[in-house]
Amino acid sequence: MLSVHDTYGRTIDYMRISVTDRCNLRCIYCMPSGGVRHIPGKDILEDEEIAQIVTSAARLGLRKIRLTGGEPLLRKNLPFLIESLSAIDGIEDIGITTNGLLLKKYAPVLAAAGLKRVNVSLDSLRTERYREITRGGDIRDVFEGMYEAEKAGLLPIKINMIPIRGINDAEIEDFARLTTYTPYHVRFIEFMPITPGKLWAEKRYVLTGEIKERVSSLAPIMPVKVRKSGPARYFRFEHAPGVLGFISPLTHHFCSSCNRLRMTCDGKLRPCLFSETEVDVKSAIRNGASDREIERLLRRSIEIKPEGHLLLRSETSFDHLKPMSRIGG
Repeated sequence: MLSVHDTYGRTIDYMRISVTDRCNLRCIYCMPSGGVRHIPGKDILEDEEIAQIVTSAARLGLRKIRLTGGEPLLRKNLPFLIESLSAIDGIEDIGITTNGLLLKKYAPVLAAAGLKRVNVSLDSLRTERYREITRGGDIRDVFEGMYEAEKAGLLPIKINMIPIRGINDAEIEDFARLTTYTPYHVRFIEFMPITPGKLWAEKRYVLTGEIKERVSSLAPIMPVKVRKSGPARYFRFEHAPGVLGFISPLTHHFCSSCNRLRMTCDGKLRPCLFSETEVDVKSAIRNGASDREIERLLRRSIEIKPEGHLLLRSETSFDHLKPMSRIGG
């Protein structure tokens, strides 16, 4: 099987693709309250362009695709795109990260198209707090969507929860308990300074050590191996059907084993989430680039992957970072 490596010997086999910058929520840590200026529709990659890029990536050895946004379920004809990507020789796994609001409607058709798994961003289990964090979301829609995803076989369902001090960190234990009576993978993710400003300046982040200590106070947890676990470290309460995951980009970053490329919805390859370095593949395609030229751009973006991110350096400024809705979560 073909494989491609970066300058530091890491195997790159995973691409995260933002398919839209639109979202039906305005989460406080992701997007300004007034939203962001959307990329014009003509500048968003077409389905055929995404498929062309993924085909070239698969030839290099990339095997896994995750579709993100914005909210990816807002993209028109998403089932057609997934069906196209799943038919590409070499692509073994297609997942999606969603807020879950539209899963009830789309889970069955997405599964039929070739989607394998779903990650759901969910930062509160309480109706009113969820509405406040998302600036308007209805948590009932999320749980109904996850139920439909389960029925459609999109397993395991992974819940991504970002604890933010003074906002939702009181629910850490509640999320952990969720794994004792559901098969969900609940993953606690350290809050990152993706959207610069007040939340980060106030040091509202909650680090993994504290999260793990609070979870362990409920009952002992034991490490477990989870297939395709990525950067998460997994644990389980004894006899629990679900598992607990900890993703620690600040305190236990996974740069040394990073296996991914990102592509923005307007066709920019990003070697690292926390870098503004981009390789413009869309312009190349629209200027008639051959498959070989696309492969060259993919290789270039892999070659310039940095050894690690700069999140913990005190001199690092985050003012240049684009909102996650632009980059792709």
